[in-house]
Amino acid sequence: MSVAPSNPAVHHAWRRNAAWILLTIAMLVFAGGCTSLPADVDRPVSHAFTDTDDTTIGKRRRDEIRRHPGESGLLLLPAGLDAFVARAVLADAAERSIDAQYYLLHSDLTGRLFVHRLVEAADRGVRVRLLVDDMDLGGKDLGAAVLDSHPNVEVRLFNPFSRDSARLLQFVTRFGSVTRRMHNKSFTVDNQAAILGGRNIGDTYFDADAEVGFSDLDVLLIGSAVREVSDSFDRYWNSELAYPASALLGREPTAEERQRLSDTFDATVGGDEASTYLDAIADSGLAQKLRRNEVKFEWGDAHVVYDEPEKIVSDRSEEVYHLAPQIWPYFNEVEDELYLFSPYFVPGKAGTAFLGELSRRGIRVVVVTNSLASTDVPAVHSGYARYRKKLLRAGVELYEMKPRARTDAAEQRRRGRGYGLSGSSKTSLHSKAFVFDREHIFIGSLNLDPRSVVENTEIGVVLTAPREAARVAGEVDEALHRVAYRLSLETDEQGREHILWHDEDPETQSVYSTDPHSSIWQRFIVGAMGLLPVESQL
Repeated sequence: MSVAPSNPAVHHAWRRNAAWILLTIAMLVFAGGCTSLPADVDRPVSHAFTDTDDTTIGKRRRDEIRRHPGESGLLLLPAGLDAFVARAVLADAAERSIDAQYYLLHSDLTGRLFVHRLVEAADRGVRVRLLVDDMDLGGKDLGAAVLDSHPNVEVRLFNPFSRDSARLLQFVTRFGSVTRRMHNKSFTVDNQAAILGGRNIGDTYFDADAEVGFSDLDVLLIGSAVREVSDSFDRYWNSELAYPASALLGREPTAEERQRLSDTFDATVGGDEASTYLDAIADSGLAQKLRRNEVKFEWGDAHVVYDEPEKIVSDRSEEVYHLAPQIWPYFNEVEDELYLFSPYFVPGKAGTAFLGELSRRGIRVVVVTNSLASTDVPAVHSGYARYRKKLLRAGVELYEMKPRARTDAAEQRRRGRGYGLSGSSKTSLHSKAFVFDREHIFIGSLNLDPRSVVENTEIGVVLTAPREAARVAGEVDEALHRVAYRLSLETDEQGREHILWHDEDPETQSVYSTDPHSSIWQRFIVGAMGLLPVESQL
């Protein structure tokens, strides 16, 4: 069957345009073939320090760790301000090393404050290794190389784009290579404490953006799990896919360039906006508790799971490099309840069937994801929307995040000086967490979509901590009516099924028959995207 129009004149025009399209693609492929990355890169191998028990952080919790052999202590960090405080306080206490691995590191206020903490530690003699995916670093090679030029700082970029060809062009010519990214997020200090979770480094993740605030979750770990996080970091750091920033710039930054960037950087971290945010940190109850060593950790088994860096360059069927098979047993063994928090949720046919089967067996399945109005990636929403009716039909509970979640006064005070969900005009779910039978909880960077499961690399931790798992599930049940819409399926007189969105907050109670707070245009675009065969890339 031909896909060309039947009218001869139109057919001729279609063939002419098709020829131009094919020629353009051929030129792009040829141009992409000319792209290259630096060869014979000097990439010194290094590993996490293991003799760090005598550091300040090591000594603070030494007795407690000895009382829980083989276990890990955990502290959940749901508030953005607390999540930044935890990183800042740990960086300030670092004596031997800081290892930071992130998908995104923005050059906004909190991004610069974060880097400032790293530089201060390096100035004290701390070894800093910073590994960042190259996805968002276009045009930032000079800044990365300046930071890399510090004698105690090394900066490497993972799976970099070629510097001799436009990035947009490489999405076509190197499709399947540069489209696979390192999505991992970890922060480890002195190999004694580590933070894992969903947060990148930037204002939207740390309650410092007035426009958009991500609702997210990190966990601070001490004990045996920290060494596992360090092992993962070392694998990526020493991978041939990690390139030193100076190698990508192709030269050493000049003294004038270093001074100019340093002056600009100092102006940002010393400005009024930074001062306001730093005041909030100074007043934080978590900061005070961390400094006085009064933080109460929950203890339990912790299993750190991660994709191997080879996943990026291997065939997608080689699951030996994949994280997902490591956590499937927890899904298969669930007996009573399963909570899934995923901002980008594309279950696919197999995932939809699996969750539906759990529900039919009497297991409560709760899925919390973004609504069309709250998502920051409409394309992914299109991949999710096609499965909503099937999931609801099977008895799965679906909740979609409201674009403006309401928080009470106590929550606002806890988050500190307006930095919280209440401080942003739009709220978007960004947490990646699963609770199994209120016994185990997964926290990490893994979304339940094909991009996370198959394409990108991820990291997370499965915690056997019944008290914390039950607390998370209980708090979610209590808050869902305030922060999310409950979806239901209704059948009209003609037998057609329609989705309804229920806002069950007593202050804003209402029912919607279309995606709440979305425009016709938004719904049209998402519907059109849903017709495209791109689910594997969502």
